[in-house]
Amino acid sequence: MIRYRLVCSRNHEFDAWFASSSAYDSQEKAGHLSCPQCGDSSITRAVMAPRISRSAKHGSSGEPPGNAAHSPPLGEPNSGMPASPHAAPALRPRGSEGQRLKSALSELHALREKILSKSEYVGPRFSEEARRIHHEEAPDRAIHGEATAEEVRELVEDGIEVAPIPRLPEDGN
Repeated sequence: MIRYRLVCSRNHEFDAWFASSSAYDSQEKAGHLSCPQCGDSSITRAVMAPRISRSAKHGSSGEPPGNAAHSPPLGEPNSGMPASPHAAPALRPRGSEGQRLKSALSELHALREKILSKSEYVGPRFSEEARRIHHEEAPDRAIHGEATAEEVRELVEDGIEVAPIPRLPEDGN
């Protein structure tokens, strides 16, 4: 697992998890990455400081306290959101930071369940149905489904509000 700090052409920064650097490269080349804030698919890697363990000073795990990655995973390929295989257990922080992460994940889970329960799943017709609702050709209602990065960008450019639904570690199980 590898975490990259990404930035879109509008300077929105966000983190995403990938199975490997080649997984990032292939998803970037295929245009499967997009900014969760604005939908922009012009994504590059931002500069990140390396994470270096010093086992002599930090106990048997070799992990400095409070230095573990804790950004929530984002989207999947072809969803119009940055790809993100799920966080490996070895990267989960311990102690109070672990409790904060657990609490944040619980809140994200509750938020996602609320969004899904109060919206209609339209599958790959998401972009088409969002346009129909926007142009008052379909009943006004909350929907969710899949969209490519290009479809998301076009919706945003046309003034149609869209937002990614949070992906969580258990989604891969």
